[in-house]
Amino acid sequence: MSDAIKHECGIALVRLKKPLQFYKDKYGTAFYGINKMYLLMEKQHNRGQDGAGFASVKFDVEPGTRYVSRVRSNKSQPIQDVFAQINDRINGVFEQNPTKKDDVKWQEDNMPYIGNLFLGHVRYGTFGKNSIESVHPFLRQSNWKHQNLIVAGNFNMTNSNQILEELIALGQHPKEFTDTVTVMEKIGHFLEDEVAKLYQKAKKKGFNKREASPFIEKHLSLKKVLRRSSRNWDGGYAMAGLVGHGDAFVLRDPNGIRPTYFYEDEEVVVVASERPVIQTVFNVKIDKVQELERGHALIIKKNGVTSIKKIKEPRENKACSFERIYFSRGSDARIYEERKNLGKYVFPQILKSIDSDVSNTVFSYIPNTAETSFYGMTEAAEDLLNQQKTAQILAGGKNLSAKKVTEILSERPRFEKIAIKDAKLRTFIADDNSRDDLVEHVYDITYGVVKPTDNLVIIDDSIVRGTTLKKSIIKILDRLNPKKIVVVSSAPQIRYPDCYGIDMARIDAFIAFKAALELLKETNQYSIIDKVYKKCKAQQTKEDGEITNYVKEVYNPFTAEQISAKIAQMLKTEDIKAEVEVIYQTIEGLHKACPDNLGDWYFTGDYPTPGGMRVVNNAFINFYEGNDKRAY
Repeated sequence: MSDAIKHECGIALVRLKKPLQFYKDKYGTAFYGINKMYLLMEKQHNRGQDGAGFASVKFDVEPGTRYVSRVRSNKSQPIQDVFAQINDRINGVFEQNPTKKDDVKWQEDNMPYIGNLFLGHVRYGTFGKNSIESVHPFLRQSNWKHQNLIVAGNFNMTNSNQILEELIALGQHPKEFTDTVTVMEKIGHFLEDEVAKLYQKAKKKGFNKREASPFIEKHLSLKKVLRRSSRNWDGGYAMAGLVGHGDAFVLRDPNGIRPTYFYEDEEVVVVASERPVIQTVFNVKIDKVQELERGHALIIKKNGVTSIKKIKEPRENKACSFERIYFSRGSDARIYEERKNLGKYVFPQILKSIDSDVSNTVFSYIPNTAETSFYGMTEAAEDLLNQQKTAQILAGGKNLSAKKVTEILSERPRFEKIAIKDAKLRTFIADDNSRDDLVEHVYDITYGVVKPTDNLVIIDDSIVRGTTLKKSIIKILDRLNPKKIVVVSSAPQIRYPDCYGIDMARIDAFIAFKAALELLKETNQYSIIDKVYKKCKAQQTKEDGEITNYVKEVYNPFTAEQISAKIAQMLKTEDIKAEVEVIYQTIEGLHKACPDNLGDWYFTGDYPTPGGMRVVNNAFINFYEGNDKRAY
């Protein structure tokens, strides 16, 4: 994605089902769980570079012994920093106790981080903060093991204000206002309530306070806790939590917006935000890794028994399509095929743009994450050229010489590596003019492969703001002197903000929205903006079921092609000599390429939750009123 946007977060959970001595005997180390957590988190680094955190829980330790460990970092390499801290602590203990390197029981009793249950998190600051206090996992402490709660998630709540008010109504005073804190406090409140009820039951059975603990551990229903705490949640979420005595859960939102995968065998239970991460780290086949159902929770009891429980009624499948286009690792077998199809299905529009002149067209991609969709585009180009070759040979029949046949068969589409990002270059000067000049040199280009009679087709994952295209990429490509530059987005036009985990909160940042505004002005229809504003304002006090996305009316007067043409005009500066055209994937092409991930609200405005509808209206109101603030 040439325009960087904030990614969503990633979670990793490991529950060891065997005693630590088992892993020492089989794998040579009692730190098996920590090692696997490092791999799971590092292989999800693509999901978060602002912060990382790790937590572990030990089972059945003596009172007065630490059983929860946590470490977090918001440094430039947060995952590396987290595990460097863990490594330093462990090595420090070994230096003081060199004879204990093979004593697993002593290690378990005396070393931090070693344990039976682990939770990790990588994040981007999608709620606008990146202080260490905002880095997951969050910890809610108590002297009662059953009320210690550790929470981490990949989510955004659209109704954090409502959840906060509910907490205040319950008599709480949350220490800060973030969606993570409000969610954790909500779960914590009902966890405390459930523990209190079980304690009363234990008392009636004649148990004293100490004897009540095993009873509570056995009978605590995380299903009840999650049902009560998530009743009014609105958003996309994959929420993971550990309870101090050893229970754990992972809950997925009822539309399946945020991804969650898990794997279980006789040794471990593993959860991650991405399937290939589990496949790679644990060397298991794709059919062994399951996707958690919408609205369900994977619950792992302290005794190792796992179950899938329905927490919220599943709603229409709106799994995030951006996962498939950009965020998830492309090594997933299905995602790889889907990204290729995104390139393949946009090719008919490309063909129209270049007047079917494949021979005089150079195909490439920017940035590297668009490489897979580029492969799909190249396959489509090759298929077309093969059809043309067959037609030429059939038309020529016996009159074709061997030389001519060889000529026809040797023709190939021209695929080139045109742009290479200079990772060392940093735009360190604050002055705008200086920065713009430096930005033009972020990519190196390959000279000598594009002729003045050539079209140059460049495919990107998606075009969000268009800033990098305008200030850098198109100017750089124009130096190659092509006849025409065709910039292709494998995703449709991003028209609406996201509020479920990707940090795209401001509608006026999108190049598609800016293009629509320009078209409204040019066609004397800008009064639509005033009408939409009044409609959005009128909805602010309405109930959830009565809210409509009136922002769609901004785009309704124009076709997608008209908006794309306007975007091309806006991206082409006066110094660009080549003709510039912009092509976007169609909504139909997106759904065809990614049939199981139908969450497309950023393209269509069809939000799966009422909170999403409120967010898009608030984003438009902010734009109209000139408020530079978030819509959620």
